[in-house]
Amino acid sequence: MSAPDSPDPDIPAIVTLPAQDRLGVLSATADVVRATRLVRLDHGALDGLAARWARDPWPEQAGLDALHFTDGTPRTANWVLLLDALNFCFWPDVGAPRWRVEWRGDSYDGYAALAAALTRAVEQGRPLWDATYLAQIDSDDLRDILRYPPEAAEIPLFEARLANVREVGRVLCATYGAEFTNAIESVSGSAVALAWLLAREFPSFHDVTHWRGQPIPFLKRAQICVADLNAAFGGVSWGAFTDLDQLTAFADYKLPQLLRHAGALVYAPELAARVDAYAPIAAGSEEEIAIRAATVWAVELLRRALAERDIQRTPAAIDYRLWAESQTKAPDERPYHRTRTMYY
Repeated sequence: MSAPDSPDPDIPAIVTLPAQDRLGVLSATADVVRATRLVRLDHGALDGLAARWARDPWPEQAGLDALHFTDGTPRTANWVLLLDALNFCFWPDVGAPRWRVEWRGDSYDGYAALAAALTRAVEQGRPLWDATYLAQIDSDDLRDILRYPPEAAEIPLFEARLANVREVGRVLCATYGAEFTNAIESVSGSAVALAWLLAREFPSFHDVTHWRGQPIPFLKRAQICVADLNAAFGGVSWGAFTDLDQLTAFADYKLPQLLRHAGALVYAPELAARVDAYAPIAAGSEEEIAIRAATVWAVELLRRALAERDIQRTPAAIDYRLWAESQTKAPDERPYHRTRTMYY
């Protein structure tokens, strides 16, 4: 698909930068949204979604619930870091079985399966908070941790996940005294600084692509790790951050699917046809970057539309509500874009 010749003249009026953008994601992705013709933001649909949300009670975010290990100690911080080092790409090839996990009599897939698998492993004696253990883990151990029933399939991108686990252990041991809490304490309560620390010190979290010669940071897993820490520690101690409002949407494949269903994202015909046909969308392509950039800005515009209705919510809270709604399959649901990547 070729690049667009010129931007949509209506977009700059919608995509205006906030007074502060300390993370840099909004500034970088604004350039994409202004220029591309591959994905269009529908302001009316976004306003309609905000109006519906304003009428309905805001759902409580469960945070790290019974599927997650949490004990209030540095072990929890290491476990959350491991969780988000593995939190990506759960979808199967068309027609293939999904990766699933069985635990305590229930069956889980997707992200819930990952959380359940890691908590199951802790209950069975695996020291998933031990950085030395993680740095030296072998493929058989990780396969056992992520084991699945006979009718299911192995988790996608297994080798990338194995490398990420080892990276977590190796970097923690080499730089942070084997404790992620030391990294957290070094940023003095800044969510922005911690997200960039993750991207800088842990290469698997470096979710920065390039578009027309410009670096475009998305930092999906780095940002969600900060939000997960905030939830795991109840907003205090190693979960206390002063600038959570500076985080953006955690741009993945489920949010744009839901936003498209709501009419908030409108794909160009050729892109819509490719997504609907389950055709692969290459990581770092114009199409993929346009979808993720528009997702970031859809959430930002939802935040503003809610604020106009005196409802103050962070992008992370809006992201969570969208993700939660995306877990209920709609009868007329269209596919999400298929990009094999370890970044989301």
